[in-house]
Amino acid sequence: MQLQIRGVVQGVGFRPYVYNLARRHGLAGFVLNSPRGVFIEVEGDQATVEAFVTALPAEAPPLVRIAEIIRTEIPVLGDSAFSIHESDAAGSAFALVPPDICVCDDCLGDTRDPANRRHDYPFTNCTNCGPRYSIILDVPYDRPMTTMAEFAMCDDCLREYRDPENRRFHAQPNACPVCGPRLILVEPSQPAASEPQTSRAILERVADLLREGRIVAWKGLGGYQIACDARQPSAVEELRRRKHRSEKPFAIMVSDTEAAASLCFLSQEERAALVSRERPIVLLRRRPKPKLGADLAEAVSPGNPATGVMLPCTPMHDLLFRILRERWDADPALIMTSGNISEEPIVIDNAEAEQRLAGIADAFVHHNRRIHTRVDDSVVRIVSGLAMPIRRARGYAPQPVWLGRGEAEVLACGAQQKNTLCLTRAGFAIPSQHLGDLENFETLRFFEETLERMSRLFHVTPTAVAYDLHPGYLSTQFALKLDKLRPIGVQHHHAHIASSMAEHQLDGRVIGVAWDGTGFGTDGTIWGGEFLAADYLGFHRYARLRPVLLAGGDAGVREPWRVARSYLLDTFGAIPSDPRWAAMASADRLRVIDTMLARRVNTIPTSSAGRLFDAVASLIGLRHTVSFEGQAAMMLEAVASSDSASAVPYDFTLTGAAPIDVDLRPMIREIITGIEANEPQSHLAARFHSTLVAVIAAVCRRMSDDLQLNRVCLSGGCFQNAILLEGCLNALRADSFEVFSHREVPANDGGISLGQAAIACEQLRSQS
Repeated sequence: MQLQIRGVVQGVGFRPYVYNLARRHGLAGFVLNSPRGVFIEVEGDQATVEAFVTALPAEAPPLVRIAEIIRTEIPVLGDSAFSIHESDAAGSAFALVPPDICVCDDCLGDTRDPANRRHDYPFTNCTNCGPRYSIILDVPYDRPMTTMAEFAMCDDCLREYRDPENRRFHAQPNACPVCGPRLILVEPSQPAASEPQTSRAILERVADLLREGRIVAWKGLGGYQIACDARQPSAVEELRRRKHRSEKPFAIMVSDTEAAASLCFLSQEERAALVSRERPIVLLRRRPKPKLGADLAEAVSPGNPATGVMLPCTPMHDLLFRILRERWDADPALIMTSGNISEEPIVIDNAEAEQRLAGIADAFVHHNRRIHTRVDDSVVRIVSGLAMPIRRARGYAPQPVWLGRGEAEVLACGAQQKNTLCLTRAGFAIPSQHLGDLENFETLRFFEETLERMSRLFHVTPTAVAYDLHPGYLSTQFALKLDKLRPIGVQHHHAHIASSMAEHQLDGRVIGVAWDGTGFGTDGTIWGGEFLAADYLGFHRYARLRPVLLAGGDAGVREPWRVARSYLLDTFGAIPSDPRWAAMASADRLRVIDTMLARRVNTIPTSSAGRLFDAVASLIGLRHTVSFEGQAAMMLEAVASSDSASAVPYDFTLTGAAPIDVDLRPMIREIITGIEANEPQSHLAARFHSTLVAVIAAVCRRMSDDLQLNRVCLSGGCFQNAILLEGCLNALRADSFEVFSHREVPANDGGISLGQAAIACEQLRSQS
């Protein structure tokens, strides 16, 4: 029997697993890597072959993801043993590539054992861990097709590499201190070392620099990271100044879950996410009173009770933290942020790091293993016991999503913020890693670089390109210049709902609740509080948040007080006379914006839920201006968390038709009454969140009655808010709805490209 295995089956220890499984069953034949997947031929009695096929997916190594097994009966060849054949590079190349994975416990044991030849070696890996996507040049995944081709294995490593019973059998990045990559320390203010230093000596020096309050950049799995001591206020504030990052929270790295639990509340699910093989940054709620000496500098996440926490993900990080614990009095906690200037792609090249990060880092820890594809750290949040991706990158990308919507090869260009692109081939959608906001040349170049490398790696030649309808997006402009590809425009919120449908493999129509900050509507206005009846081929806009005017375009996003004035004017017909509203901005600016709103000059209607969050945050006095996207909404969620469980919704009404307007003017009136009565911000914010849950439940009930739909997909950046998402899940399930939220791609615009790809593939399939 011949088996063709498709999925993530190369570079993950699958062939030695098949070899040992076949030998255990007493079968003859072979296994080989191919551009079309892994091929297995086995011969033996029928019952034994069937037992082998049954065991194949059930007992596979942890990184294996089998999407399809194609069985073909073939003539018996008369083989007497089972073997592993050399990879076949012929044919139409397509294979799924595994992501970079954190160091496994076995490899950590090697690096921590003084008797082991890999003791303290920062590049230790095996078939179950280490770099993959960041070093692969092409498929099939063999060492010559990786950046490790530049290192010739020593005899000991080669012996492991050739032994099918060794966990380093065909581990393409296999290396040791004798033959592998090495660390290089550069301190621009110090003379270069005359002799190569050991990894431990370099990291001991790094520990001293961090203790002195210095800032250090080092080359990680998918790019450079920048670190400083998270407990030293002066160091963290200096990093903010150098990185031009005024308030956006920094993530931290700590040594283990006990250290994380000393700083933050930690549920069982959050603990599991921290130690998972993906090793993402996990958003945690910080303890108000951590143990003595364990607190973080306020500048780590100013004004924000949540902190992104991660654990060491490579042997180098583990060795550094072991040294820090030996030499420091308190448990170490390091800022761990992307090695870039704010809003630019992460740096991956040694010389580029010294040039571009010269104004940030006091020292650089390079290594000489080339990074081919830059991949930033991933971010997740646990909601209702499940991990929800906020930023999908290292550890997750380029894991595919099975679409099964034809064989079309499509490029989807995503949106403007939190951009990803997506390619399709052979029924799979392959979303890229997080690329960033497409707002400058550097990020656009990263987009183009990623497209070129993914197209080559997955051997995709698109015939169509899907894009957002917003004419100002660089991703849209890029797509429309590809005149040899069929253009398929996709409305932003339709793409949001399709992304949720795709990851849950849903067919037919669903109720789609797409709430976010900005999406270009088919009527030329800004949408963002949408209720859609949608499938892959189209949508009907059933309801929306009643539009208000956004004054000054993008400036209204940076200055929530502008949207607050708009809601006040819309609700009361004039701005109420109260010192609170006069304190939002200077008198001259207030006068200009009020005139713009009254005369509808330089304004655009918006149904945006994101702007509603901003407006309420400003109204209750939390934030009138923001320094990063989503800041006001994050603060509103934070203050609401203590009162959210028992909060009573405010009033609202549903009016009109095609689409129905959700009129929140009654809510605004009640909020203003509460402000005038000096009700606590926490109470006001909690009732606001409760109202939004009630709105979504009410509209979904009406849609279900009118359209006989029972499945609800929740998508858009607003559903990263845990209070809103958990409230909706509970309320809708109590009404017997099937509810789907994101678990594979982000609810924010990082998931847009998947939705675009699914819609484009279905359109092409329906027209073929």
